[in-house]
Amino acid sequence: MADSALEALLRRDRAIVAASIAALTALAWIYILRLAAMDMQAMPMPGMDATMPMNPGMAMDDMAMNDMNMDDTDMGNEARGGPLEALGLSPRPWTAVEAALTLAMWVVMMVGMMLPSATPMILLYAHVGRHSLKQGKPFAPTGFFAGGYLIAWGVFSLVATFGQWLIEEALLTPSLASASAAFTGVVLVVAGLYQWTPLKDACLRQCQTPVVFLQTHGGFRRDPRGSLALGFRHGLYCVGCCWALMALLFVGGIMNVLWIAAIAIFVLLEKLTPAGRVLPRIAGTVLLALGLWQFVAAAA
Repeated sequence: MADSALEALLRRDRAIVAASIAALTALAWIYILRLAAMDMQAMPMPGMDATMPMNPGMAMDDMAMNDMNMDDTDMGNEARGGPLEALGLSPRPWTAVEAALTLAMWVVMMVGMMLPSATPMILLYAHVGRHSLKQGKPFAPTGFFAGGYLIAWGVFSLVATFGQWLIEEALLTPSLASASAAFTGVVLVVAGLYQWTPLKDACLRQCQTPVVFLQTHGGFRRDPRGSLALGFRHGLYCVGCCWALMALLFVGGIMNVLWIAAIAIFVLLEKLTPAGRVLPRIAGTVLLALGLWQFVAAAA
């Protein structure tokens, strides 16, 4: 009777993990949809200045921005000079509030886009942990592994936020999509070429086959710190696999919900389908062709 009760509890624990993943993903997408709706409302009307990108930090906290002191502005102005100007980039000064909100946007977006594709690995952890607990050798809670995975994407979000700050004035439209055919071409070509690289293949292999990842890195860890580190390492492989695809957000629009969904679906298919390297190669070829077409359009 006691064993049956324990088995039922452990099985329920795995269901709770699955439900938690679904809930986090749903909440992330609700947030994305809300930001997209706010971005549409904040779009400049005819006759207004349309040169300033309406990023989520601006849309959500205009009053806080106006109240910030002049030190932030001075620092931003200093950033306009030097190497950035030589590259044709003139970043608009951001306040701390705006930067924090933009970072939050990227973090939530990465949760919504990437957590579903990590579900098989996380559920495998919960499954193995259930059997280990029955044997009296429990693993650290599944949340440590999942947390490490999300921390890796949090680091990526920090880099993406910095990238958005660098290019929004010179290369993005008010809706945070590419405003330059040349820039679009560069991003598409880079993303297309990366789909053919050995590094892409190596990272994708670790994401497609959780068992291979575990065998390569010594299996799951029993201590929380080790579990967190293993999740972080798995997240780094996923960042290595998908960073170029995430860069496509700067092409179609960071707040373009359909574009976000399309990339998320492709990432899910790329990781979960048994197509091997076929799907990445097809996508890479298409991206290369589109990028070259953009270069031709820019030169015309």
